[in-house]
Amino acid sequence: MRSSNPVFSRRGFSRDNNGYAGFNAPPQAGGPAANPYAGTNPYAQPGNPYAQDAAQATQAPSYAPLTGRMTMDDVVLRTGMTLGTVIAGAAVGWIFLTKSLGFAVGAGLIAMVLGFVQSFKRKPSPALILTYAAFEGIFLGALSGAINDIPKLSGAPMQAVMGTMAVFVAMLVAYKTRIVRVTARFTRYLLIAMLGFVLLSMVNMLFMVFGGGDGLGFRSGGLGILFGVIGVVLGALCLALDFKQVEDGIAYGAPREESWLAAFGLTVTLVWIYTELLRLISILRD
Repeated sequence: MRSSNPVFSRRGFSRDNNGYAGFNAPPQAGGPAANPYAGTNPYAQPGNPYAQDAAQATQAPSYAPLTGRMTMDDVVLRTGMTLGTVIAGAAVGWIFLTKSLGFAVGAGLIAMVLGFVQSFKRKPSPALILTYAAFEGIFLGALSGAINDIPKLSGAPMQAVMGTMAVFVAMLVAYKTRIVRVTARFTRYLLIAMLGFVLLSMVNMLFMVFGGGDGLGFRSGGLGILFGVIGVVLGALCLALDFKQVEDGIAYGAPREESWLAAFGLTVTLVWIYTELLRLISILRD
């Protein structure tokens, strides 16, 4: 059975009829899955002194229970480490960079680049993910500290943190009770909506930089409130995709290292929700 999750479908995770998890491979009649690389090893040729070892290396895999598979404990541990790094970086940014937003913006740009690099890597890199989390935390801490220093916005970062936790719990309950079901159509429409939201945000930012003011007005007034609510809703729906990724990874026997990928996805989504909530609260209290 093949996973419906786009992340694990791309990697080819599947579960065979015997309940074992692994990668898709065409089965042989009455026997184990065929090895697509069997007989293709150029070193397993007559006359090669290592031919016997090479031939053994290309034999079809057995169906012994796999070890080193992804578990919920792995996901919780890696997510805790990643979010802990974000919090530590946020403390540094809040204490030292609140008055130096130029450095904070630089940290945010570095985090964005690292996030894109990890997104396009085939395998998760723990060092890269934790470095992203550190720089993202520095940016968020400095930004939150600067907003908190504005008298009429004092306390807004804490409200955004509480709101982010509430959104996480609500979406987890909705996902576990199947109120929200992640299907191929759901994923496709959500990705299209996310792409449109990001493009509009980038266009608005360009108008702000070159035209001054609030650009197209997506970040102030009634339109800004509507745009902020849409951003929070999209982030909440992305949490459902993250939960599905974790569920499929465990069910289809993903390697343990994939728990870092799940932790990265959850962290990016939670950062998204926090920033949109912080922006929305700032607009409402302004």
